[in-house]
Amino acid sequence: MLKRGFDLVVAVSALLLASPLMLLLAILVRLDSPGPAIFRQTRVGRRFREFRLLKFRSMINGNVGAQITCGQEARITRVGAIIRKLKLDELPQMWNVFCGDMSFVGPRPEVPTFVAQFRSDYEEILKVRPGITDPASIRYRSESEILSNNPDPIRYYTEVILPDKIRISKEYVRSANIRKDISVIFQTIATLMQRQEE
Repeated sequence: MLKRGFDLVVAVSALLLASPLMLLLAILVRLDSPGPAIFRQTRVGRRFREFRLLKFRSMINGNVGAQITCGQEARITRVGAIIRKLKLDELPQMWNVFCGDMSFVGPRPEVPTFVAQFRSDYEEILKVRPGITDPASIRYRSESEILSNNPDPIRYYTEVILPDKIRISKEYVRSANIRKDISVIFQTIATLMQRQEE
């Protein structure tokens, strides 16, 4: 209950404060390439309930490529490359938090295909709401670059990265508390600032 209250207060505050920036980003996305400003993708949430995760669209409209992104792909737009680097494409997920689909901190939600492959592991992980950030997101902050250097990125993701993310997520679920969540939020901010300096 405390965690949900924290999420609601921060989500409402963030949506109000960030609304001018979000409007600007929506306009830039629309001007940069044809298509909607918001990208919606099915993800698996708490207790395996599917929901539509929201992001600012960073790829060409109607893209049907792989479900993971590797480095600077041709399908990423000019504005998309910038907002992805700064993680601004994630801002619409504040609405997912407000609606109760997500939390600020929690295991990142996966697509149904990958969840199905590791169903027994997600029985434990999906006892909690998925989050915008978590310890695994910090560890794999350069995931797309890592995958771009691998000859078979999907196989490497499912055999190496995702199992490690699952391990980290289980550790988080077993020891989650508000103090740890706040620490993760500050670590995420520090990571974003570090990436901007690179």
